[in-house]
Amino acid sequence: MTTHSIPQEKPTAVRRAGWLTRLRQREAKPYVHPYFGGILLGVLLFGSFFITGNGLGASGGLNRLLVIVEDAVVPDHIDRVSYLAEMAGGERNALDSWVVFVTIGVVIGGFASGLVNGRVRFETNRPAHVPAKLRWLMAFIGGGFMGYGARLARGCTSGQALSGGAVLSVGSWAFMFAVFGGAYALAYFVRRLWNE
Repeated sequence: MTTHSIPQEKPTAVRRAGWLTRLRQREAKPYVHPYFGGILLGVLLFGSFFITGNGLGASGGLNRLLVIVEDAVVPDHIDRVSYLAEMAGGERNALDSWVVFVTIGVVIGGFASGLVNGRVRFETNRPAHVPAKLRWLMAFIGGGFMGYGARLARGCTSGQALSGGAVLSVGSWAFMFAVFGGAYALAYFVRRLWNE
């Protein structure tokens, strides 16, 4: 009489480790074609205007997330500064805005897209001659300038360029020419940070 062994189910911890390992080692899929991506972005922008009455944006949502923290720490300061008081002064809640939910959706959607396409990694993209710490420092400085500029311009490339440009706002078109002009002017001086 022969006995057949019944395969045992792997313990949960082993199954999870296998799933996480497979996720980490997944080969990255190629990026979507830029023209197709542009069409999808246009459809998304139209849908946003049609459904919510607002376009897209990101810096306003991030700004409000920071203001809610600031309001918890120094509420008197919020009430004294008119720019901040419009968002969170008195009984106002800084999170009570459509742009906060758009921003959260962008983060969740970006992560989900990276997960599905094998692009979720903890890494620092840099040329061999640039230390990782320098790359992070320059990213922090550049992000600080971009954040300040976005608030100064009353919007980022999503809000000003996409949403404002779509409705033919002159200020938004001027903003985009300034962004591209400034980027090309500065690129010469920092090109060694990303070129081999």
